[in-house]
Amino acid sequence: MAGNNFKTLDDIGDVTGKPGLVRVDLNVPMADGKVTDDTRLKAVVPTVTELADRGAKVLLLAHFGRPKGKADMQYSLEPVVAPLAKILGRDVGFMQMPDRDTIDALPNGSVVVVENSRFAPGEEKNDPGMAKAIASFGTFYVNDAFSAAHRAHVTTAGLADHLPAYAGRSMERELSALNKALGDPEHPVVAVVGGAKVSSKLDVLRQMVEKVDHLIIGGGMANTFLAARGVDVGKSLCEHDLTDTAIEILDAADRADCTVHLPYDVVVAKEFAPNPPTRTVNVHEVAEDEMILDVGPAAVEALSDVLKTCKTLVWNGPMGAFETPPFDMATVALAKTAAALTKEGSLLSVAGGGDTVAALNHAGVADDFSFVSTAGGAFLEWMEGKELPGVKALQK
Repeated sequence: MAGNNFKTLDDIGDVTGKPGLVRVDLNVPMADGKVTDDTRLKAVVPTVTELADRGAKVLLLAHFGRPKGKADMQYSLEPVVAPLAKILGRDVGFMQMPDRDTIDALPNGSVVVVENSRFAPGEEKNDPGMAKAIASFGTFYVNDAFSAAHRAHVTTAGLADHLPAYAGRSMERELSALNKALGDPEHPVVAVVGGAKVSSKLDVLRQMVEKVDHLIIGGGMANTFLAARGVDVGKSLCEHDLTDTAIEILDAADRADCTVHLPYDVVVAKEFAPNPPTRTVNVHEVAEDEMILDVGPAAVEALSDVLKTCKTLVWNGPMGAFETPPFDMATVALAKTAAALTKEGSLLSVAGGGDTVAALNHAGVADDFSFVSTAGGAFLEWMEGKELPGVKALQK
């Protein structure tokens, strides 16, 4: 992603009385009609508050679930309105379909949630006719939903073809952080890439070896790289069919002068369960009936020393099976090192992805990182070096 060549709310001018189409992420987890995690609702507050305080008529566009292009009321956004109003500290209206008379009648500073954009069959197809029709209800367009920026939909990209387009405050903050982390980073740069399977992060790994100075591989995917180097990983999770691919990535890293760090001591158990009998062993001492479930303490200490030599950190994925104690030790220890370095000002730390956010929250350090992205797919595609349609639309 080259530079921050997009307009923000600072560039928008006078919005008094003007209807603005603001794409946000209201796709929050719900149970029994109640929001169970309001992180995404809180993320919209800066942009919505600023525009409403400046006198705009704020029309919030968002999706919820996968209604497949038809009005399925189990995916209605209406249950989100009251919790959003509470977080914003102001009234929030609800509109099934935008219409000119209703919008004209709204008082300046109004905030209205428009029904699930995916109820329209043209939304996910980025239908030009739908984009033009929706755009006719606004005078400007703001995208504040980085988490949906990897989708080329009407409300994430198509509207920018018809209206002046701006990044909202959350989008602006996200893009600025990501640009500092990989677009134009301060070197040395280290990436921590963990998770269960190499197959799910092949493109990330290939991109990282070209961009960073150090690549730390953890989680189940480290087992595949260990196997590729001739280590017997016992009955550990391992994609043996991808060992040749792992060798290719290691060779590419050598050519790019990127140092790949794999664990040399590991925590093993005979069963994957909470608090089973464990051993900490050298990777060459894993028994046939044992599985690797975490990185060992000696390797964690060495990896912490690597972080101390770096200026920029990008983190995606846990080091071990962190949801199941005691296999959270490596993730927690390395995360605390990164947090401490960030707090002392020597490291810019950017992390993202669902498991990563959960792991950093578990370690109690999410608030101490420079930036933690709650985006899943969009963050991964950014790490893969892919062009994100929702970001490209803002850069026209």
